[in-house]
Amino acid sequence: MAAPDRPEHHRESHDERIARYAADEMRSLRERIAETRWRRRLAGRRTVNHSYRVCVGVVGGMIVALGLVTIPLPGPGWLTVIAGLFVLATEFTWAERLLDFTKKHVKRWTDWVTNQPLWIRLLLAAATAAFVYGVLVVTLHVTGVPDWVPGWVPLWR
Repeated sequence: MAAPDRPEHHRESHDERIARYAADEMRSLRERIAETRWRRRLAGRRTVNHSYRVCVGVVGGMIVALGLVTIPLPGPGWLTVIAGLFVLATEFTWAERLLDFTKKHVKRWTDWVTNQPLWIRLLLAAATAAFVYGVLVVTLHVTGVPDWVPGWVPLWR
């Protein structure tokens, strides 16, 4: 994509591309989206802009809620929460700050786990698997084991 002050035939150099990416990293996700043509057009119409922001809030909130409910279950609970925050962060500053906070702490946890000896990582994996299995067993005990689950599966019946 050519810079706005350059002729259309100008091909962006490697250094210009790096500078543009660095400048993009300095701006927030919300700011980058707000600068797109389609978002500027929506922002120019007050009722459409308000409706769009409400929809983003509802959809993002529902994704976060789904993620929070599924955190203790097997599957991508935290990933779903982060995806919902990402949706919310496209329009709301508070969500962007919360997403940055979450990313920072997930990175710290990941770095800490990566630096641990293999036996500690295996112990953490086993504890996580045991927790997930326990939540699954308790959930199935409370809600009932479906008939399609074979009898040899080690769950409470």
